Amino acid sequence: MFKLNLKIALRNLWKNRGYTLINIAGLSIGMASCILIFIFIRYQLSYNQQFAKKDRIYRVVSYWKYPDGEEFSKGVPMPLVPAMRNDFAMLEDVAILQRGGGVIKVKDPQGKERLKIQERTFYVGPEFFRLFDYPWLQGDPQKDLVEPYTVALSEEMAVKLFGDWHRAVGQTINYNNKTDLRVTGVFADIPQNTSNPIKIAISYAGFESRNLKEWNNVNDGTECYILLKEGQGIADLDAPKTAFLKKYYQDSGTTKSDLFFQPLAEIHRDENFGNFSNKTTGMKEIWGLAIIGVFLMLTACINFVNLATAQAVSRSKEVGVRKVMGSRRSDLVLQFLTETLTLTFFALLLACVITEAALPSLAGLFKEKLSFSLIDQPLIMVFMTGLVIFVGLLAGFYPALIISGLSPVLAIKNKVSMGNAGSGALRKILVVLQFAITIILITGTLVVLKQMQFMREKPLGFNASAIALPSIPGDSLSILKHDILKARILRIPGVLSASFCSAAPSSGDNNLTNFAYNSSKDEDFQINSKSADEDYVKTFKLQMVAGRVLSKSDTVKEFLVNETVLKKLNIVNPQEAIGKIIRVSGRYKAPIVGVVKDFNNMNLREAISPVILYSSKKSSQMLAVKMDTRQIPAVMKNIEKMWNATFPNHVFSSTFMEEDINHYYESEQVMGTLFKVFASVIIFIAFIGLFGLVSFVATQRTREMAIRKVLGATTFELVRMLNTSFIIMVFIANLVAWPVAYIFISKWLSRYTYRIELNIWPFVLAMLISMLVTLLTVSLRSYRAAKTNPVDALKYE
Repeated sequence: MFKLNLKIALRNLWKNRGYTLINIAGLSIGMASCILIFIFIRYQLSYNQQFAKKDRIYRVVSYWKYPDGEEFSKGVPMPLVPAMRNDFAMLEDVAILQRGGGVIKVKDPQGKERLKIQERTFYVGPEFFRLFDYPWLQGDPQKDLVEPYTVALSEEMAVKLFGDWHRAVGQTINYNNKTDLRVTGVFADIPQNTSNPIKIAISYAGFESRNLKEWNNVNDGTECYILLKEGQGIADLDAPKTAFLKKYYQDSGTTKSDLFFQPLAEIHRDENFGNFSNKTTGMKEIWGLAIIGVFLMLTACINFVNLATAQAVSRSKEVGVRKVMGSRRSDLVLQFLTETLTLTFFALLLACVITEAALPSLAGLFKEKLSFSLIDQPLIMVFMTGLVIFVGLLAGFYPALIISGLSPVLAIKNKVSMGNAGSGALRKILVVLQFAITIILITGTLVVLKQMQFMREKPLGFNASAIALPSIPGDSLSILKHDILKARILRIPGVLSASFCSAAPSSGDNNLTNFAYNSSKDEDFQINSKSADEDYVKTFKLQMVAGRVLSKSDTVKEFLVNETVLKKLNIVNPQEAIGKIIRVSGRYKAPIVGVVKDFNNMNLREAISPVILYSSKKSSQMLAVKMDTRQIPAVMKNIEKMWNATFPNHVFSSTFMEEDINHYYESEQVMGTLFKVFASVIIFIAFIGLFGLVSFVATQRTREMAIRKVLGATTFELVRMLNTSFIIMVFIANLVAWPVAYIFISKWLSRYTYRIELNIWPFVLAMLISMLVTLLTVSLRSYRAAKTNPVDALKYE
């Protein structure tokens, strides 16, 4: 029976190959998009899921609640880790992960320098590898990294440094030109879908003496992970946490300091805190892509339903004859479902080809290693099988019921029309729904692109154009050469100014600390501190509101503050703050000498923080160089040459300020690209379906149009007749789509502290686009039908 049904299905699909092609095109593109979205979502949800103890691992993060806002940091105070080991009995282990970085040197057996590279490093202890069970190729994770000045390498890094990871253990590497580290272990390469991309793990035992008493100093570079004991739940930490906060954290009046225990699975999906891989994909984006995937398949299925029910007219005689010959309705339903599933299967084959072709572009867009392998990833096969069954039943069940339910008497007498071949009202509802989905995506795309343009063009309170940020070594010998380097670079033609600093005005690397204003008592909010020199304001073109810039100094002796600091202190006149003494981190005490106009110190999703600037050479991590835009390539070559001459034992590395800022909005740029691509796909699917439906309607009304033409109707009147109903349906679709689009777009924009004003123009433009494309699509097909010679349609009547 199945073999017979399949043979009939193939015959009918070939007979109506025009509509088969339209359906396969729509379904295959929709299915390919769904498969791509599934691959991406599955990959994003796989982050940090490769560890055996993943369900018991949590990251400790910092949080502050102010009367006028809140602050998040993935960092913790350095003394928190040993304190948690002592105060939380329900924890099996506590591990610290401290970010570092510097020059790695390797010598040959003769003592000659063989390799010199700049690499990011992490300070860890053996407890870190008890939480995260990375496979070790050599060494013992429970014993290695216990002693100071030892290091473990990833397989990739061991090969890079020594040519063969088998020879790495026992070797010595030099770190930052001052410390020799003995390699004690090699672990397997960290998977890309991990939030901690560790390649060089240095023993924390040689680092732990720093800042172990500064509870009010939180740096994003210090992370803490905990492992709950078996049988313990996260709720069991509430009472000990309350006692812990009361014991170690100072009460700051209206500010509430808190700690969150973030599940390992949420680290990659929480944009408030971030992670060391600098990759986050929020659940809103994941859900948004999932909804787009549903929209895509729904649009393709609506195409199929509309065309299949419209085709019922041409297949009415077949149904009538089958019923007269004794076929039951269930047999006919099974026959038409077989056709649908067969067509869907062919669409899936084409979708696999499209997926394979499009996957490299998607992987490049997300900068991820995505793969489409049915053998290595059987879940994809399960998804595709489910997709075929779901789409086949969703798209085919209703048309099968309609076609199998036709009256055999009417069918044989050729009296079945579009009106009684299924509900015409339902067909119109489906067209409206299809276009409503299309309009929602068009509107969303327009708003996303507008918000992205707003973020690119919004004044940030400083000038980021043509500013290079070469890193500088911070060891004591290198600090003595800082002024020499600056003097040399300032003499390069095309260099306008230069400034030593710990970070640019807008930076993802922030240091939050407590401070006191004109008093011995700390204020009830944290402050974002940045080291700068006397040329910082000039280099970044910050605007002074009151006072003067910092004077030249190697150590902290005065401060600049931004306007937000004064607002939080309820100071209206900036001049009142000049000369007032402030104390930062309980260590640095100096007067305020100037107030700078507010600038966006983080991305535009977040409000401007209170910022303090001070001079401190030992805190400087980069030299910001402002250049003439016309001479950037030549200037950069000269900067690298001067840098290498000044620091021959280090490795030159530099970024551009504008590139760093653009990196903040990488997820928005990706989502904007996806919206454009998938909106285009949905528009394509919707309008090829519309073209097919119009073609069928025009074919069914050929005799009517011929009679009207004989009676004097013009071609314009005939085209308008066919256009009117579709234009009305698209207009209704706009009315349906607008409130839904408004809700989704408003929620998306609410993520941003600084955002565009949502007005009516994106909605109006989406309506004009949808109506214009509909008018063009319908007119092209209806014009061809209207120009047909009426004699050809009526000569057999």
